[in-house]
Formats: sequence, C-alpha cells, structure tokens
Amino acid sequence: MFKHLFWSCVYKPMQRREALKGIVTLSISLPMTSLHDLKNWVSSKESSDKMPVLFVGHGNPMNVLWDNAFTRHLSALGQRLEAPKAVLVISAHWLSRGTHVATNPAPPTIHDFGGFPSEMYEIQYPAPGAPDLAMEIAQRVHFTEVHTDEEMGLDHGAWTVLRWMYPEANIPVFQMSIDATQGPTYHYALAKDLAFLRKRGVMILGSGNIVHNLRILDWQNPEATPFDWAKEFDEKVKTQILNGDHQPLIDYLQWGTLAKTAVPTNDHYLPMLYTLGLKEKSDEVSFTYEGFHHGSISMRCIQLSS
Repeated sequence: MFKHLFWSCVYKPMQRREALKGIVTLSISLPMTSLHDLKNWVSSKESSDKMPVLFVGHGNPMNVLWDNAFTRHLSALGQRLEAPKAVLVISAHWLSRGTHVATNPAPPTIHDFGGFPSEMYEIQYPAPGAPDLAMEIAQRVHFTEVHTDEEMGLDHGAWTVLRWMYPEANIPVFQMSIDATQGPTYHYALAKDLAFLRKRGVMILGSGNIVHNLRILDWQNPEATPFDWAKEFDEKVKTQILNGDHQPLIDYLQWGTLAKTAVPTNDHYLPMLYTLGLKEKSDEVSFTYEGFHHGSISMRCIQLSS
C-alpha cells in the first residue's frame, strides 16, 4: 500500500591591502567613535569573491539517516566548499502568500512530514539564525516586498541537507519562502535581487527536486529504475542549463504532458529557478550529483561558482 507522505516540504575576508586602503579612506572621511564601529564597518563590506550557489535535490527525508551515494556527496560537498558566513535556504517546503524571510535568531527544527520512524522526529539541527542578514534582504530587495517572519524555523528541505554538509550546525541558517501565488517568472526574477548576498559570504541554497512525482513513486525501493519520462525531463533540463538558455525552463509547462508528469506541482521545481536566476556571466555550472530515487525523484544537484 502506498505510504502517504507529507513532504510539505567565501566569505573570504577582504584582502589585506584592500582592507587597509578602505580603513585609511574611511578614517579620513568619517569619524569613528570606537574600534567596535570600525570592526563592524569592515565586516559589512562586500568581498570581491563570490560564494557559490547550490541547488540540491533533497528527495526523501529519510536520506538524513541513510548512508548512500547521495548523502556521501553532501558530506564531501560540505568539506570541499569554503565555509560560508551563513546559508540562505529557499526550500520547497515553505510556501506562503507573499515572500517572507525568517528573522528567528534560534530557528527550531521543523519535522514537517508524517508516517516516518520515531527517530526522525528526534533529530534536531540547532544552527543559529541570521536575523541581521534577513532584515537586510527585506530592506534591499526591490523587486517585491519581502515580509519578515520571527517564528519560522528550518524545514526538512533545509536540515536534512545541512545535517550532512555541516553536521556541527555551527553556521547560521535562515530561510526565504516561496510565494505560491506567483508563477515561475516571478521567482526567477526575484532571485537576481539576492545576488548581493554572494559577496557577503552567504551561500544561497535552493532545495527541491527537478523531477518530483510522489503519486507513482516506488516507495519500497529507493534504488528503483527511473521511469523513462523522468529521465527524459531531467535530461532536457540539464541540456537547457548547459546551453545557458533559461527561458524554456521558466516556460517548462510548454513541454506538455512530459512536464505535467515530471512536475505535477511546482513547489520542488521553483527552488531550481532561484539558483539559475542567480547565475552571472562569470559563473561556471557543474552538476555535482546526478541520479534518481524511488523511480520518480531526480536527485540532481547543481553548483554555480566563479
């Protein structure tokens, strides 16, 4: 019997020469009341380096407990990438009316699913939040109004991934919601207003799945052979990303039955569009993981980096 699931879903310090130049310039033009003010000013400056942007196909929440090729990939990814100042997660599992950003300084671990083993509900991921960065998003994004949310924690689209990447939970994490009333064009365009975060040491992580059809998945077998239509859609998306042509991915419903089968609801697809919307000319695209779980869930992961 089909199991009913509720899958609700660097910063590198400024180079010494640049920092000293900035400090000297500032000391001439603006009076500093204390060394504390000076430290805050330096830490707020944007680095010339950019953090990578990720899209992770998070799949079954049980991945947080499983030792498999996908979770080993996440562990290796966390070790390979330079540690960010903070992580902004755009997850398939925080849908809202309007766009919201979480300002909770101590986000709780949200177990937003049902029908899983009891040990799943005992897992905690006590990473701190990043309220200052969240408030900055609300102030600096001009494409749309961004509302603040003081209560939102970390849904499983965030913590089941980050628990493998940063198991010590020592990097601040906060989330931005997906406005469920808006179409793909809105989300792709909104992403561009988040680009400033990359120079502030913030890793932006979209968490969803390119192919995500829970209606016909093989729940009993995570390693089930993927359906032909699932592979076809996943490969079409890959091809368009490599071509640098994102418009067909925004207009994916024009692919007809194939798209409607692979993406029956767009909650897991939209986080990928945030990742692609952040791509800059200097960014290289790599697919850090490719594969399927349960026959109808693409676990493809994408990285944009300069």
